[in-house]
Amino acid sequence: MRHIISLLMENESGALSRVSGLFSARGYNIESLTVAPTEDSTLSRMTIVTSGSDEIIEQIIKQLNKLIDVVKVLDLNDGRFIERELMIVKVKANAQYRDEMKRICDIFRGRIIDVSDSSFTIEITGSSSKLDAYIESIDKAAILETVRTGASGIGRGDRILKV
Repeated sequence: MRHIISLLMENESGALSRVSGLFSARGYNIESLTVAPTEDSTLSRMTIVTSGSDEIIEQIIKQLNKLIDVVKVLDLNDGRFIERELMIVKVKANAQYRDEMKRICDIFRGRIIDVSDSSFTIEITGSSSKLDAYIESIDKAAILETVRTGASGIGRGDRILKV
């Protein structure tokens, strides 16, 4: 099962390497990984998307809690959460594709952020499944380039990851 694990860690050099090393040493896969500073300049928030049984996820969380740089760990799947991912996709927008690309962009509430004679660059934000659905809805031959950030998540309501 897919899990989104969010953690606060010391904003120190090598911290990311230790976390990713924990996954590779145990043969666990990281589907996506995002890291950015928080409102506290001494801490960074890391969001890891991984898959595994409940037992594997429990082991991952226990191992993460043992790392000296990790301050707090939260499995967002243990409660209600909001997930978002950003995708920027460059698609063909010549006479054959132009109207279709604009229409599908509007359906998925995307924004055209750059236009050339032969292409559109489109920004779409949403859940990973929404972005996957967008990619599946357009002609594969129309896709020139795709960039995705990976999932970021936050607990809903009073669920807060804070020291």
